[in-house]
Amino acid sequence: MSGTYSDVGKTRLKAYVVLYVVNIVVLALSARVNQFQDFFYMADIFPLGLSITTLVLLTITLLLDFILHNSFTARPPFEIGLLAILSIFWLAFNAFSTSRWKHVPLACSTIPDEFVGWCRDLQALKSFVWIEWAILLLTTLFTTRYVVREHIGGSKHVWHTALSRYIRRSEGGMHRRSSSFFTRFENPPASTGAGMQTAASTSFVSMHARN
Repeated sequence: MSGTYSDVGKTRLKAYVVLYVVNIVVLALSARVNQFQDFFYMADIFPLGLSITTLVLLTITLLLDFILHNSFTARPPFEIGLLAILSIFWLAFNAFSTSRWKHVPLACSTIPDEFVGWCRDLQALKSFVWIEWAILLLTTLFTTRYVVREHIGGSKHVWHTALSRYIRRSEGGMHRRSSSFFTRFENPPASTGAGMQTAASTSFVSMHARN
């Protein structure tokens, strides 16, 4: 099924793969941080829970899109809504967690040795949660912009088609119309050619009779 992806579908798939990889990194880092703290602090639990939720939703979306030709999860209304909601949740939880993590020193070498590993994982986690939010936000904005532009351009079926298989109706249509237009001149109908020959013959006979 992946071979039937359109150009925009392939671009969308690349964005999802990048998001998927970053989300797995966040999941792994947050699991390590929470394991060290015995899953005690909400600031550490939020990224873990949200990364698991995002992973499940992305997996279901990609699987349905791969199996079904026109999956509803790949249609713009659902996809834009899902990405927007995830962006809002990641923004809110990141702001909360980052405000709690600000007391952890950036220089992990300044704290006792038994906390150095936890400190480095936390600093990496702090960066990757914002990277994931940025990817979600950019994907939402670019998807919305593309769909709206296609709608304005006359391809209103974009709202009801999975973006992975979406193709503009105008693609190929102009070529077919232009080809048929020029074909009329390159291959004129036989009756038209015969009519022109008959008219020329009649005109020649009339001129000869008058002379």
